[in-house]
Amino acid sequence: MTDKTVFNRVLKRIDTYEEDMIEMQMKLTAIPAISPENGGDGEYRKTQYLLSCLRKMKFADITEVNAEDTRVSSGIRPNVMAVIPGKSSAITVWILTHTDVVPPGELGLWHTDPFTCCIKEGRIYGRGTEDNHQDMIASLFAAKAFLDEGIEPESTIGLSFVADEETASRFGLTHVLRSRENPFRKTDIIVVPDSGNEEGTLIEIAEKSVCWLRFRTIGQQCHASRPSSGKNAFQAASHLVVLLNDLHDVFSASDPFYQPQTSTFQPTKKDANVPNINTIPGEDVFYLDSRVLPQYRITDVMSEIRKMADEIEKKFAVRIEITTIQGAQAPPPTPHDAPVVSALQEAIREVYHVHATPRGIGAGTVAAAFRHDGYPAAVWSKINHTAHQPNENCLIANMLGNAKVYAHLFMQKHDR
Repeated sequence: MTDKTVFNRVLKRIDTYEEDMIEMQMKLTAIPAISPENGGDGEYRKTQYLLSCLRKMKFADITEVNAEDTRVSSGIRPNVMAVIPGKSSAITVWILTHTDVVPPGELGLWHTDPFTCCIKEGRIYGRGTEDNHQDMIASLFAAKAFLDEGIEPESTIGLSFVADEETASRFGLTHVLRSRENPFRKTDIIVVPDSGNEEGTLIEIAEKSVCWLRFRTIGQQCHASRPSSGKNAFQAASHLVVLLNDLHDVFSASDPFYQPQTSTFQPTKKDANVPNINTIPGEDVFYLDSRVLPQYRITDVMSEIRKMADEIEKKFAVRIEITTIQGAQAPPPTPHDAPVVSALQEAIREVYHVHATPRGIGAGTVAAAFRHDGYPAAVWSKINHTAHQPNENCLIANMLGNAKVYAHLFMQKHDR
């Protein structure tokens, strides 16, 4: 049981932070933190700003676990851990958020500059405002409330800000877990606010397997007026895109534990081919994002995809190369009765007055890295699902409310 009198002090303190939280959103959004895979220079500048905020807020215990990466100008992909000691050091309550964002995409679909915040009708618009600034800021100010009120939390508070979540976490959480400075323990309460629903009733404890593929179709370039003298790589690739939709029929199982309930196979990115209209392209490249129910093996999915590619090769006399960009079989789920699940349910009920249920999701989150190593992490956020979309935004009310949920977690007595 939490001390309600003390908790109410924390809640009132959090409410006073609204203007400061909005200001931090504006400053974070103005610093693009895009991975080199997506054409950016990494997270260094944004992390330096976060470090300055942590020091200004009087966080005394700050650790950096940086991953070397020669592709970015700073030479590193920074990961930061900030800790506030509690009455007990046996368990740390961790809130882990990520500093990187995805590119803005088609700029013409944005109503405003993606990297300049716009506030309208209780929402903050901008790239990264929801994914993942909303809960990064919420966790920061939840912890700050304890410092400002002079309240010692029941357990140690741990805030982690990691790089590279949007492109497989090799330089982010995976690097931290492999390092000697790894601060996480399998007995800790670990919350990753990287998914959820609009009601705050979804606690994600399982994810689908992920398989991202690059398809390179190689034909023969020629003049568009004489198609028989070449091999149209674009045309062949287009037929393959349509054929790949049949994967939904091959791997057709449905599991109501997951949202969505079925495996998904979606063509997404496409590279440019020839720059002019009157040339048939001799090469074409597209990508496929697959999210597969754990009952299926990724190797079986790949085998079926190769058969489809072979069929197109034969029909159009082209060659198709398939490269795995990211592939990971889903790890075992976090148990339904893990302490992190019951702790979240209690906090969500107290703040939002709803009952949250553990479920699986189709998207991948950084929590998968924890689960692969046996850490019982849970993913939760009250969120609007505008991540990766044009005009991404977060509700100011969610920023404040989620901060109160994290504060409640910090006040709970967590037993081993």
